[in-house]
Formats: sequence, structure tokens, C-alpha cells
Amino acid sequence: MKRRTFIKGAGATALATASWSAHAFHILSKPSVEAATLGHGNFTYRLETDWAKLDPGRTPVNNCHEMVMDRRKRLIMVTDHPKNNVIILDQSGKLLDTWTLDFRSTHGLTLHDEGGEEFLYITDPGSGRVVKTTLEGQIVLEIDPRKEGFYDECQAFRPTETAIGPNGDIYIADGYGSQFVTQYDAKGKGIRKFGGDSFLQKDKFKQVHGVAIDTRDKDNPTLLCSGRVKNVFKRFTLDGEYLHDIDVPGAFISRPVIHGDQLYSGVCFGMTKTRYIMTENLGFVTILDRENRVISNPGGTEPKYVD
Repeated sequence: MKRRTFIKGAGATALATASWSAHAFHILSKPSVEAATLGHGNFTYRLETDWAKLDPGRTPVNNCHEMVMDRRKRLIMVTDHPKNNVIILDQSGKLLDTWTLDFRSTHGLTLHDEGGEEFLYITDPGSGRVVKTTLEGQIVLEIDPRKEGFYDECQAFRPTETAIGPNGDIYIADGYGSQFVTQYDAKGKGIRKFGGDSFLQKDKFKQVHGVAIDTRDKDNPTLLCSGRVKNVFKRFTLDGEYLHDIDVPGAFISRPVIHGDQLYSGVCFGMTKTRYIMTENLGFVTILDRENRVISNPGGTEPKYVD
């Protein structure tokens, strides 16, 4: 496998990951961000610290949570800055376009091809909004679970992510709110909700930060949900039935991303030997294989398995 290019920001500093015994983990030394390569085994990357050709005065970037690539091979990213919620670049980092929805906490970004036309699904936890837009920024659909009767007046809705099922169903993760995943048809009509807030119950979440459709088993697609505070990915059927956990102890994972046989996720926070809670400046990327074993941690230290 060829060495890949790794864009700055995914793993500026590092944490080691789990040993994979039930309650143990290894925290190793931090690698330098100036190292020639990041990652391990066949999944190594070169860090380009000046990739994006942006003028911060004219095109400010504040908290880029996600980036996707459209059919034209353009890279589309979201930021919290209301001046430009969406920034579009080519693969060399050259700025192509920007537009805004005036969101101040833009978070989730999902690209979906619907009959040859691509759309973006964007979440803003601060305002509690989920919108579907054209690639030029025109809103064509807005979904609100409160209008579908999924939430009462006392429950907060702060959506962090969306995923689109094989039949067009829309899944919304309420990662910063009441910890539900809600499901809708392609037109935004409510179908069901599942999950909720619990640290102990397997079918519930502590920070359901992201969702994705796992298509690695083509005959049996499932929904992967991140339980960030529990250090797990949770697998559900597309009808919201809990199946099992994928443990990643020590890693406060973000959205799962499926590419080929691998599962990728950004890890915004990590642990140390003396601090078993979310710790800043220990971010990296973790990569799992088809059997959901960690095989590389770009920006972090090599995964070590025990037993």
C-alpha cells in the first residue's frame, strides 16, 4: 500500500491506544509531528503542515470538524466560523469557493449522492438545526425531531452528525444533547428514535458523537454509532436494534468513517497513565481493520494487543 498524505490537524500530538485486555491500556511516548511518517504498518502518512492555501484574514477556519470529497474530487470542509461555514478546496489545497449558513457551531458533514446529484447534510448543535443543502449552499430540507414528536420540552437537541442509509433513510445523532439517534425517511418524516443517556446500559450512549453506515458486509449493512465517553463504537441494525460494542479503550473517538475494509476515526481526546479522563492535546487518528482490530494510529503510538 502506498504511503498516504496526511493533512495537518488530524493528529498534532499523540496518545497511545489500548492493549485490548479488558481493563488495561498502554500509554507510550509522544511521536514528533515533524517525523517523516505518521502511522504504522501499511497505513503510514506524510504530514504536510502548509497544505491549505488560505488567507486567515479572508477565509478564517475555526474548528474544522469534517471534510468530504465530492465526485469532482473537490474537498469540502465545514468550520464554526459564520463568515464561511463551508470551504471548498482542490486536492492541492487551493481555495475554490466558500459559503455560509450563518451557523456558529457547524459540526456534522455528510455527502450523499441521490440519483446522480450530490447533497450535503450539515448539523449545528448550537442552534439545534439539521439541514440538507446543495453543494452551493441552498437549503432543500430541514429536519427537527421536536416537530416529529421525538422530544419533549425538557429534552435538549444538539445534533452532531448524520448518516444516510441504503434506502435513503436519514439518521441523526444527538451527541451533545439527549443522546438519542433519530431516524427519518428521505423526505424527513420521523420513523423512530433509539438510544438515550446512560453510562451502563449497552443500548444507550454517553456522547453519541457520530454515526455511519457500515457497508463492509454488503449483504448486511449496519449502523455504527460512536459512544465517545465509553470509548466504544456501538453497532445497531438499521432498525435501531443494538447488536454489540467495538471497544477502543483509551480513545475518545469521533465519527466512524468506512473506507474499503477499514474503519477510520479521529480521536480528539486521549488518556494518560495518571489521567483517566478526556485530556486535550492528545489527539490522533485510529484505523481498524475488517475484524475491528486497531492496525495503525497516525499521530499516536503503535497499538499493542495483550491476549
